Amino acid sequence: MEDDLWLSLIPKVELHIHLEGAIPHDALWQLMQKYGGDPEIPDQESLGNKFIFKDFSHFIDTWVWKNSFIRSYEDIEYIAEMVARDTASQNIRYSEMYVSPPDFHRHGLETQCIIEAVRKGFEKVDGIVIGLVPDLVRDFGPQKAIITLHEIEEVRDLGVLGIGLGGSEQAYPPDLFTEVYRKAREMGFHTTVHAGEAAGADSIWRAIHNLNPDRIGHGTNARQDDGLLDYLKNHQIPLEMCPISNVKTGVVPSIEHHPIHDYYKRGLLLSVNTDDPKMFGNTLAIEYKGLVDSLGFSRLDIKKLILMAIQSSWMPESEKDVMIKEFQKHPCW
Repeated sequence: MEDDLWLSLIPKVELHIHLEGAIPHDALWQLMQKYGGDPEIPDQESLGNKFIFKDFSHFIDTWVWKNSFIRSYEDIEYIAEMVARDTASQNIRYSEMYVSPPDFHRHGLETQCIIEAVRKGFEKVDGIVIGLVPDLVRDFGPQKAIITLHEIEEVRDLGVLGIGLGGSEQAYPPDLFTEVYRKAREMGFHTTVHAGEAAGADSIWRAIHNLNPDRIGHGTNARQDDGLLDYLKNHQIPLEMCPISNVKTGVVPSIEHHPIHDYYKRGLLLSVNTDDPKMFGNTLAIEYKGLVDSLGFSRLDIKKLILMAIQSSWMPESEKDVMIKEFQKHPCW
């Protein structure tokens, strides 16, 4: 079986994907037309060209632009359904998906109702389990983050597994959110934080020491510090790696320069993820194909990465065991 087909058919798990960055272009186009469009984007082909980024800051600006066309709970339910359908079509059986409520407060939308709308959208799609990881969005600051955290707690029974912290890492360092993360742990939430993506290894150290996260989102620049790599290995802190995302936003110049192979050989606990697939033009199968073609990963390595993603997930241990056995019985395994 050709690698492309095998990678498409094998069951997968994804732990770092943003709902708002995974909206299929036809769905986003429909929302744009609903709200009057953008004169600079006359057709869907032009929309695709919008997602070419000069650097990480340009990516953030484009993220804000895109979200300006999501203004109602109906819109959020719609994109959740479309993203879930797209995810299930890739044979991704389990996902832990970021959603960013603070991005939509400017439209008068409430955190609790946003989470409810997302869950309604997900429930329209069979064949995939999706846990929610609300992103507190560091750009709004720690005071806003603690308010959002309390709002999230009110709807945690809607499959909210934990919290994350994305946004402009270089401008809002982890230590600003020490109290927020302490409170989240007190509430019993799992925690992850974007670190070492748009900033260096020091940002990851500060995240570890100040936030005590269960996982690190990206961690790409951990390679700048051998002591940090040893720490991540020894403590088996999972890294949510997003190779194509890192290339598209200029964090690394090419897949060949990405540190994931070195991390894998070193024994770090990794998962492979798409981050914002409809903004970067990737799928999980394409991510794995890049590792095979450009970094020498074998099919056995890919299967080990999938098993590490299950291990790194926040599903109960008993469910992890069931999923591992189910995957290993799959005809493509």
